[in-house]
Amino acid sequence: MEMLTIGAFAKASRLSPKALRLYDELELLRPARVDPDTGYRYYAPEQLEQARLVAWLRRLGMPLAGIREVCALEPAAAAREIRAFWARIESETATRRDLAAFLVDHLSRTAPRNRSDPSFPGNPSEDTTMLELRYSALSDTGLVRPANQDTAYAGTRVLAVADGFGSGGAPASSAAVEALKFLDSEPLPAGSVLNLLEDAVQGATQAVQEVAGPTNEIGTTLTAMVWTGSQLALVHIGDSRAYLLRDGGLFRITHDHTMVQSMLDEGRLTPEEATAHPQRALLLKALTGGGGSAPTPAPDVRLHDALVGDRYLLCSDGLSAVVPEATIRDTLAAAPGPDEAARALIRAANDSGGPDNVSCVVADLVNAESQ
Repeated sequence: MEMLTIGAFAKASRLSPKALRLYDELELLRPARVDPDTGYRYYAPEQLEQARLVAWLRRLGMPLAGIREVCALEPAAAAREIRAFWARIESETATRRDLAAFLVDHLSRTAPRNRSDPSFPGNPSEDTTMLELRYSALSDTGLVRPANQDTAYAGTRVLAVADGFGSGGAPASSAAVEALKFLDSEPLPAGSVLNLLEDAVQGATQAVQEVAGPTNEIGTTLTAMVWTGSQLALVHIGDSRAYLLRDGGLFRITHDHTMVQSMLDEGRLTPEEATAHPQRALLLKALTGGGGSAPTPAPDVRLHDALVGDRYLLCSDGLSAVVPEATIRDTLAAAPGPDEAARALIRAANDSGGPDNVSCVVADLVNAESQ
């Protein structure tokens, strides 16, 4: 077999000899042969494609372990792995983008300003609109389940839905929500709301572990939002969901932590196939027991800008699994207030067979002075 010197291989692959030596040291691309006397590296022509792939994956920012895994896979499997990696990057980037926007906004508001600036406090043109949430929380056993393991809560600042599972699912969901309720009465400085929320989630995790004991077969999902007075902070783990109705459009603002959602992200399932998949309820993340034997999965924590007129829906999968999103959108848009919307959505779930407990929290962002 004709071998290429490192110089010839570098020219053919459009990589530098320095990069090829680095790939060798990192065990990403080993030479086909190394001269025992001179230490000179030789490469086989068929290694050109792998060299280019390694270079592309490094430019993509994939960790070394991931590159090794991709290079060992068949092309179709490698493509799925790259798609899944990029989906994770996009999710993480979106979270960092929201945090950056929040910090820019927060620091801009607290920075000293010139009194001639129309937005300086006390100037007549300052926007002093006070916003607040108007809300309703309802939970229903449904038509099939013997008991309700969901917990739904809505307060001045905190909105939450938890869907318990296992023999202690009801106390687990209740414990998770109870651990967040203190935020309803606490001052919430905008600059520290994410820290407060992360601390609250740790408290919720501990509360669930105390209820569930050593088994991870008992646990709960948790989807909650906390109103700061200017933004909504979201915490989410599991397959309960949060939606935003804005200007007539319905937007899902959470990402399911399920096996089926993972397969959708990787392109292994179509949306049509996902609706009938036998493992569509299999969770990849939740708050569970386990006695600390495994690391607690991290929830998604994000900040969302809010506008007057926004309507938010938090719900368990007893609604989202049986009622199409188009129906959810139309129902939210038609209801005059949060209570009517929540009742109509639960009725729609039961009209679709009510196979599971169903919980809904609906909240409108309104001008406090106009109420």
